[in-house]
Amino acid sequence: MNKQKKLRIGIVGAGGIVRQKHLPGLLALPNVQIVAVCNARLETAHRVAKDFHIPEVMDDWAEMLDRPDLDIIWIGTPPVLHAPITISALEAGKHVFCQARMAMNLSEGREMLAAAQARPQLVTMLCPPPHGMKGGKFFQKLLHDGYAGELWHFRLVADSGVFSDPLAPAHWRQRTELSGHNVLTVGIYAEVLQHWLGSPRRLHAQMKVSVPKREGYVVHIPDVVQVFGQWPNGLAGSLEWSGVAQFAPDETLTIYGRDGTLVYNFTRDEIFGGRRGDKKLLPLTIPPELETAWTVERDFIDAVVHGGHPEPSFETGVQYLEFTEAVNLSARGGHAVELPLP
Repeated sequence: MNKQKKLRIGIVGAGGIVRQKHLPGLLALPNVQIVAVCNARLETAHRVAKDFHIPEVMDDWAEMLDRPDLDIIWIGTPPVLHAPITISALEAGKHVFCQARMAMNLSEGREMLAAAQARPQLVTMLCPPPHGMKGGKFFQKLLHDGYAGELWHFRLVADSGVFSDPLAPAHWRQRTELSGHNVLTVGIYAEVLQHWLGSPRRLHAQMKVSVPKREGYVVHIPDVVQVFGQWPNGLAGSLEWSGVAQFAPDETLTIYGRDGTLVYNFTRDEIFGGRRGDKKLLPLTIPPELETAWTVERDFIDAVVHGGHPEPSFETGVQYLEFTEAVNLSARGGHAVELPLP
């Protein structure tokens, strides 16, 4: 590809992370041009266009995909549109960046992956989770170097009070028709754990909807999820998510091993550790050379320009969708589920 040519991008869905992260990140790059934006609400699209100096506003994403002058489609919609836009964009010969979570369910994710695999000349990428990004490499190194020894079991706690007001209307993340099987941050932490500990072999889950009706809308997406699982090498896991936990503690992953304990505090991006003989857990400073900054937009554009397969890939997305699908199947069926799913 001619490096002097600016890549022309169409934005479909200009939500919070698109405005806060993606647009500033893209506009800081010299070889891209944001050509058009399309959003569910036209007035919001016009406001985003004004704020970020985007020349065109469109009200139909399908028309955007038909434009021959666009190289990239950048998807920031809720999950309900991820599969249809992604597949259509790939069929139209566009590179695709898709906001997480990948799709409404595992079936859609597999369809997206198949569409990408059929067009290997096009670059696809999912938005990575910011959770654990800063210190993830160091945490993985500690695990790999045997800081905690043989890993025995772990506990993940990801509680918040984001949906704790029973009088609040249903958020789009609580609406099945928009979010599918995505629940709270289950998929986000599934991806993090998959990267650090591998994929689970067996899950047993239970879920609860604490506020079943919000302003007349019947909520089916749970606001409490508890999972017990088995990971490779006999590692046992206990995981809890809540959206109705008032005064919740920090979100943390605690790993217990034969020789010690490691803790990642996701709320503060801090790591703590203690080994046999220590009196308490102590902070472990993340070495600057192992810190990871947010370079998502640059990573994707570099892959488009120079070639490559940036992470998280659609393969990675399908793996975490297997986790969320297994949690849903287990909780609704009342039985354990073996992974990988057929």
